[in-house]
Amino acid sequence: MSNASGIPGNLLTTAMAVMPHTDVDRALEMALSLDVPFWPQLPNFSYYEDMYVQAAEHFPGIILDLEERMLRFSIEKFAEELEDALLKMEDPAFLDVSETYSVVYHRFLELDLSDRPAIRGQLEGPISFGYNILDQDGRPILFDDTVRDFMLDFMARRVNAQSARLKELNPNAFMFVDEPGLQYLFSAMSGYSDLQARGDMERFFAAVERPRGVHLCGNPDWDFLLDLDLDVLSLDVYTNGEILASYAPSVKRYLERGGRIVWGIVPTSFEAFSQEELPSLIARLEEVWETLWSKGIDRELMISRSMISPATCCLINPDKERTVERAFGSVKQMADILKTRYL
Repeated sequence: MSNASGIPGNLLTTAMAVMPHTDVDRALEMALSLDVPFWPQLPNFSYYEDMYVQAAEHFPGIILDLEERMLRFSIEKFAEELEDALLKMEDPAFLDVSETYSVVYHRFLELDLSDRPAIRGQLEGPISFGYNILDQDGRPILFDDTVRDFMLDFMARRVNAQSARLKELNPNAFMFVDEPGLQYLFSAMSGYSDLQARGDMERFFAAVERPRGVHLCGNPDWDFLLDLDLDVLSLDVYTNGEILASYAPSVKRYLERGGRIVWGIVPTSFEAFSQEELPSLIARLEEVWETLWSKGIDRELMISRSMISPATCCLINPDKERTVERAFGSVKQMADILKTRYL
């Protein structure tokens, strides 16, 4: 049963964390412009601020090459460093993101955020991390049974350490586990069966303290994802709305047990954003909502458990951060319009 009572709904605004900015102050200003602020991840400012690098901090076996902006993994180094890591698994300072790995996070921790309805943090999830970090043979560490077992426990503890830190600032703090790799989870992944993947994900989230949720931009196995014991799900409905609407029974069960949905509807890529206006984006979202309502989902319940956000992150626009900032503004305008219609 979800315990998402501290996570707001009622069409409040938030966003995912990865931003194209190189100015920390400006990025924080944009994050704070939304109802539920978060600490930005700024890989263009520093490679340490990359979401995979931050997740790799203190992970045994990791080789970080700042000059080449590359993460690698050595099984020999893992074996050498594992015992020391296991001895520190109860130490919050070891598990949380250090100031070296995120100047932005520690700036965020200095702010007074007690008056916000909630605040949010994030860490890369084990599936995406394990799929993207390759060992000395070019094989994802996700497929190594020993490394994967440690990784599931280590990542859950790291999410919990950050969550505890953020709850000191605001009791309604919650976490996104960023999992872009979930869309590949049940594809033909050699060495990692569907059955094991399901068991591992259930085990991981059972170890993550509430409120707990997932953010992803891709198109996963929606039945599996919505049936996980999550409190909040953030998704790209701009791209995947029609597909999500076809899973109405799973969406209904998810909402009725207390889950929240963050509807990512405003595109942040230059080309897609330039082709849309607020009315077209609102119509696009309402079409998904009306399909879900027509399939038995209670309208008031869904709105009370919904937030609005940009559709995706974007680091490579020709106008750098301008389109992303405009998208944040559109999210706020859109939420105001929707509130007048549904609240």
